[in-house]
Amino acid sequence: MKKIVAAVVIVLILIVGVLSLRGAKKAPSTRAIKAEVGPIAVEFRETGTVSPRNRLEIKPPLSGRIENVLVVEGQKVKKGEVIAWMSSTDRAVLLDAARSKGEQELKKWEDTYKPTPIVAPLDGFIIVRSKEPGQTVTTGDVIAVMADTLIVEADVDETDLRYIKLGQKVGISLDAYPDKMFGGLVEHVAYESEVVNNVTVYKVKIRPMGTPDTFRAGMTATVKVVADRKDDALLLPADAVVDKDGKKYVMIKTGDAKPEMREITTGINNGRNIEVVSGISTDDMILVGGKTARKDGRASMPRMGGIPGMGRR
Repeated sequence: MKKIVAAVVIVLILIVGVLSLRGAKKAPSTRAIKAEVGPIAVEFRETGTVSPRNRLEIKPPLSGRIENVLVVEGQKVKKGEVIAWMSSTDRAVLLDAARSKGEQELKKWEDTYKPTPIVAPLDGFIIVRSKEPGQTVTTGDVIAVMADTLIVEADVDETDLRYIKLGQKVGISLDAYPDKMFGGLVEHVAYESEVVNNVTVYKVKIRPMGTPDTFRAGMTATVKVVADRKDDALLLPADAVVDKDGKKYVMIKTGDAKPEMREITTGINNGRNIEVVSGISTDDMILVGGKTARKDGRASMPRMGGIPGMGRR
């Protein structure tokens, strides 16, 4: 029995020793740094889809048969340009009967009974060619689908909408081509919200600056938005700034043993670095980590509120 008790005591001593060592390893060390001048930006990303700005289905004005289709997918067309020819049901029956009597009879009725043209209703390009010559169609069938141009539509969280402005430049990348980045301009922000996965979002339309040949309707796109940026900012790492009662402080290393807690004014915060607008200079030595504490003696963590993209779906 004594041996068992002794063994348990030894095990407990070993456990306490290991935990003490781990605690000692986790103890943060204090380091002194200087603020640096450099660029800082707050940016976030939204998922979007490549879509036609205006998608128009072209349907025949009457029932009959398609005689010829003059366009292919991706082809640019002008408003009023003939994209297909078709025969009405009566003309198709008449031509079939004439064809059985020979080429001369067929040509006679082709010259007498002209086919019906189907024209492009706007300037744009063909994104779908859905019918081929010889197929019969009704007025409800779609012969082709046109678009004036391709844009990117993104659902922007309402908390990020304040960073979106008409005419703003953004970056666009496609999941199909992740290594390529295209420029885009915000051309429309919806006035009515939608709820997607219990999140309130607004539709934002982005026009590519020169539609790339790689764009295809339905592609998944990523939109990069720069919410705020400054090229020559005085920067500190986020963990160097103490937040207390709505004010920001840093610990300044002085010649005395006790460091000085100094209030600062901050600007852009991207979660990694914080812009310091006033309160310190590049000559001050800032204490980071370890014994850096608030005036009430408790440890402080920088608050991340207000950073675009935080807390979103």
